Amino acid sequence: MTEEDKPRDALSLKAYRAASGMLGPVTDFALTQRLKRGKEDPDRVEERRGIPGRERPDGPLVWIHGASVGESLSILPLVERLAHLQSEYRFLVTSGTVTSARLMTSRLPETAIHQFAPVDQPTYVKRFLDHWRPDASIFVESELWPNFIHSTAERSIPMALVNGRISPKSYKSWKQRPDAICSLLSSFSILMAQDNQNRERLAALSRRDVEMFGNLKMAAPALPAAEGSLAPLQEMIGDRPIWLAASTHPGEEEVVLEAHRSVKQKFPNLLTIIAPRHPDRGDQLDHLISNNELVHARRSLGEKIEPSTEIYLADTLGELGIFYRISDIAFVGGSISEIGGHNPLEPARLRCAILYGPQIFNFIETYRDMRASGGTALVRNERDLAASLIRLLTDDLTREAMAERAQHWANDSAEEILANIVGALDPVLPQPGVSADNG
Repeated sequence: MTEEDKPRDALSLKAYRAASGMLGPVTDFALTQRLKRGKEDPDRVEERRGIPGRERPDGPLVWIHGASVGESLSILPLVERLAHLQSEYRFLVTSGTVTSARLMTSRLPETAIHQFAPVDQPTYVKRFLDHWRPDASIFVESELWPNFIHSTAERSIPMALVNGRISPKSYKSWKQRPDAICSLLSSFSILMAQDNQNRERLAALSRRDVEMFGNLKMAAPALPAAEGSLAPLQEMIGDRPIWLAASTHPGEEEVVLEAHRSVKQKFPNLLTIIAPRHPDRGDQLDHLISNNELVHARRSLGEKIEPSTEIYLADTLGELGIFYRISDIAFVGGSISEIGGHNPLEPARLRCAILYGPQIFNFIETYRDMRASGGTALVRNERDLAASLIRLLTDDLTREAMAERAQHWANDSAEEILANIVGALDPVLPQPGVSADNG
């Protein structure tokens, strides 16, 4: 898009930037409150004010931003591929949640630095950009903060939106402010959507062509499992029938517990593992399971799985890879509650037969294609879930075939998607040996 083609800055965006500039004390107070609630890292909260925690590395710096855990994990293969292609590149990876920061700190390569993204307040964003002076910026999924985008564009830092996503709710909201969203999206040299539905939404809002090569999350490596973590669990479980309810949300655990009761009638020694999307809900779920009079153990408390244990509450951070390896049947949450579903490629890569609910608008094409391959099955409620579990626990051939098809489909798609996305990014990436001064 040429400068002549770009829409004029919308009045609502100007008003937002002016208001956010005057509300610095309010933003500071909000950060303090978040810190008290455990939503910020006390050792790194200054990064949220744009104050750097590290020195800028020498050479071309590529800034990649993703909001939370899912987006951050999808960044990993992109960083690794770009680092392999251009050894001179250094990477600044930002995110906004404590959980994502912990994961990134342990999984990023040596060429990458993690920082918390500054709150979208002009002074904070200026501090951030003054220090880091990125040579290119890649925003992942749906992080469309006006000050972030405006300030980056003002410094002529090339920008790309990768794996772009606009939820149906956000799309409806942005359609009420067409000039504002068009102005924001015009700052990006490249727009790439994660699927065709999101491409249509982004194209309508941006009034321009949008690329679509597939979902970057499909290229993510298998979730890790700490060395020595599997054997103790396998020993405690033995040959009991088990299944995993992964990344669950409020309202879904009740469905899981009802399904457990039904399946237990046929499999009396059934073990159900619940891994909530947000492990800090452990106390809440402990009460829920107790109120349902089910014998359970909590991983966060170091409690063991006994022969009498019916529910194992996996309320810990970063261990989902362990439980996908332990169980070869996984229900992926966020799909019965109206969250929009979570990434089915994580269990697929670890060879699970996958069950999911009807609310999957975040991954609708991924689920559609994987279901066509025979790797997944749709369940609408606790009755469907129980029936599918009984079938898969009874029929080894069906369960193994589903798991194999899911894994095969995920692996076949990953390399092509990553290669196409990296190729499309070439126009915004810095040339080797050149580092712009964007101060």
